[in-house]
Amino acid sequence: MQASPSDLTMPTEEPSLPIALTMGEPAGIGPELIVMAASTRHEAAPFFVYGDPGLLSARARRIGLNLAIVETDEAGALAAFARGLPVIPLVNPVPDRPGKPDVAGAAAVIESIDRAVLSVHRGHARAVVTPPIMKEVLYRAGFQHPGHTEFLGELARRHWQDHGRAVMMIWSETVAVVPVTIHIPLAEVPSALTEDLIYDTGLITARDLRTRFGIAAPRLAVAGLNPHAGENGTLGNEDNAVVAPAVARLRAAGIDARGPLPADTMFHTRARQTYDAALCMYHDQALAPAKALAFDEAVNVTLGLPFVRTSPDHGTAFDLAGTGKANPSSFLASLLLADRMSR
Repeated sequence: MQASPSDLTMPTEEPSLPIALTMGEPAGIGPELIVMAASTRHEAAPFFVYGDPGLLSARARRIGLNLAIVETDEAGALAAFARGLPVIPLVNPVPDRPGKPDVAGAAAVIESIDRAVLSVHRGHARAVVTPPIMKEVLYRAGFQHPGHTEFLGELARRHWQDHGRAVMMIWSETVAVVPVTIHIPLAEVPSALTEDLIYDTGLITARDLRTRFGIAAPRLAVAGLNPHAGENGTLGNEDNAVVAPAVARLRAAGIDARGPLPADTMFHTRARQTYDAALCMYHDQALAPAKALAFDEAVNVTLGLPFVRTSPDHGTAFDLAGTGKANPSSFLASLLLADRMSR
């Protein structure tokens, strides 16, 4: 990449606003990632969490951390960070039952996300960092959104009257990828892909690479849908009929975009030096190489929002919850990236 968040000049002054954290799936590793980050006093900005104080305290003890949990409100969160982990209590409490997801905790998960975004809108925080959630549990509670990204887009429309589209990026120093379609069955991808969708995703990606990542002239590599990018129509016509016209429109709009490219040759070392982000046609086409190359360091960044949101690029890891064995690297990278992007 031409530039990255680690290349940005960091201001010397302390930030005037903290970062808001959501609680994540209470039965997963999210709560312990939060207490791990608080106990290390990570180099990113101060933060607070919308969560259950009892759960976070119990999880800290469970994994052997002596951490002060400081109940506070938004006004006192920044000062409280010096004394421990600032927690703004949720209306919906949840018990500490690691590895045992329960639909009864869904209300707390949704409340935590909603309130964290609202805190940025009201000027109490400057970015949102979200530990992983378990979508299947939320679906059973009536959650209507395919995933985190889509819910955040709805909150942007609700609080900012923002009518843009939320776009998922998985970012690391090694590679940045953007899936054009996200949480839909693979069989539905060809019919969901449109020229307008690819073009719009490219515009949002290029804009946020400029404004949030400081890349003056972003370069986009656009993957084909089919093997070998359709082999000139012999392996499917979507690349000629849909992807190529979208790339032409991006180029006409002044964006350095190339494609459709065969996805199987886009992610080796030399290829990655030729672009700043790869636009991929479906979820696993983007996330499989990103996780293979940078599993512990990758960060999920939501582009297209009127606020900064990052998240670790991994799941709830119920098998590790409560053991103290979870790797906090991606979560810490999420905090650091949110800090830098929001400064």
